[in-house]
Amino acid sequence: MSALRPMTKEGYQALSDEIDRLWHEERPMVTAEVSRAAEMGDRSENAAYIYGKKRLRAIDSRLRYLRRKIELVQPVDLALLPPVDHIKWGAIVLVEHEDGTQKTWRIVDKDESEPKSGRISAQSPVGRALLGKRAEDVIEVSTPGGGVEYEVLEVRYGLDGP
Repeated sequence: MSALRPMTKEGYQALSDEIDRLWHEERPMVTAEVSRAAEMGDRSENAAYIYGKKRLRAIDSRLRYLRRKIELVQPVDLALLPPVDHIKWGAIVLVEHEDGTQKTWRIVDKDESEPKSGRISAQSPVGRALLGKRAEDVIEVSTPGGGVEYEVLEVRYGLDGP
């Protein structure tokens, strides 16, 4: 078995909350709907029954997926990460694009990645290129439009970032 992947406490809680919601709210509601639809007679032509069974399969599939995922992660409190001078999971990184624009990113797991919110995956091309780098290092990342360069301006840890 592979090592557990780090995930923020917030990301872990979001997965747990979705599991709880699906298991305790949505699944019982859909089960009751399927039961009512089954009482109406011929199930082969009962759209509510057929749709309900399909929805139950989708919920069960999602629950299996989330439960497997949650078993493979280790929740981490970002406030407790020790500050180091290089980039690793959980780091807040200020970079400057070759055109002079600056961006701040937090390095997170692929399941928490939200690039528009400044959270990029450690498994993404940019995330992989940043891991292990320090302030003043330059990275080049291949993109569909060609290579892009970023200079690392700052590396910090804590809660004051994306």
